[in-house]
Amino acid sequence: MATKIITIGLGVLASLAAISVVGCDRAANTNKPKGESKENSYKIVGTVGMVADIVRNVSDGRADVIGLMGEGVDPHLYKPTRSDIQRLLDADVIFYNGLLLEGKMTDSLIRAATAGKKVFAVTELLDEQFLLEPEEFEGLYDPHVWMDPSAWSKAVEVVRDKLTEYDPTGATTYAENAESYAEQLRELDTYGARVLKSVPAQQRVLVTAHDAFNYFGRRFGFEVIGIQGISTESEAGVRDIERLVDLLVERKIGAVFVESTVSQRNINALVFGTKARGHTVVIGGELYSDAMGAPGTYEGTYVGMIDHNVTTVARALGGDAPQRGMTGKLDNDN
Repeated sequence: MATKIITIGLGVLASLAAISVVGCDRAANTNKPKGESKENSYKIVGTVGMVADIVRNVSDGRADVIGLMGEGVDPHLYKPTRSDIQRLLDADVIFYNGLLLEGKMTDSLIRAATAGKKVFAVTELLDEQFLLEPEEFEGLYDPHVWMDPSAWSKAVEVVRDKLTEYDPTGATTYAENAESYAEQLRELDTYGARVLKSVPAQQRVLVTAHDAFNYFGRRFGFEVIGIQGISTESEAGVRDIERLVDLLVERKIGAVFVESTVSQRNINALVFGTKARGHTVVIGGELYSDAMGAPGTYEGTYVGMIDHNVTTVARALGGDAPQRGMTGKLDNDN
């Protein structure tokens, strides 16, 4: 079995350096943190939007925060551009998800750590007993922990503690902001549990483009089936599609879901395949899996992202959820 990787650190990064990858380049998301930056603020880079969103909420103006990957960007396939590498080298502190989500950024993270940058995985406080270890992932852990809001609260603690170590004068601010943000995540978790429980038991099957929702399913009591594996590098075959068509028909499941960072081709194949078998399956909506929504929108925040997913799934599968979600802010016509 392969070595299980939980925490960051230069030694761990170096052990990942052998990963060789090919990916796609996308522009960075350069949203500014909430509030006005202070004159002598420091620079923080977060790799994926969900991580950068924590940092913005906890730092709240004491740092300039840049998120490298914007909406619609698949972190499994992402290869940093030259400008991304420079942003990493210019940063004082770097946060990333870890658990091999950003495996193709390994060399760049090693380079930043070697240059003396503070580099941290926000998943480092998660106990390995909590983490999912799918058989097909060769002994490594499923990295999509943000799909469980209660687990993501642990990432907030990591950001709070690391920012406090780097900038002790901001300790009170970081502690207060982290608690406020954690309270939002508790409310989100409670909302998700309530509305998803309203989905009829036989319909609690979440079929998506790739296997990003296993923590979501475990937390909220759903069977999760991804056409592709945990990483979007894997490919679904004809037999995979046929097997899922059989399942949808036999269990009379009425909706499947596309993802904002994954091609819709395989989901369309399911819809057409079930129709040929005399069973109607609709696309229940687009879910955010590996990236949040557009910058400046509610869905472009972590809370908005999960609110959208929870509300969309509940409504599409026969549950009772408000059209505009937990806070009434969703731009959701599903």
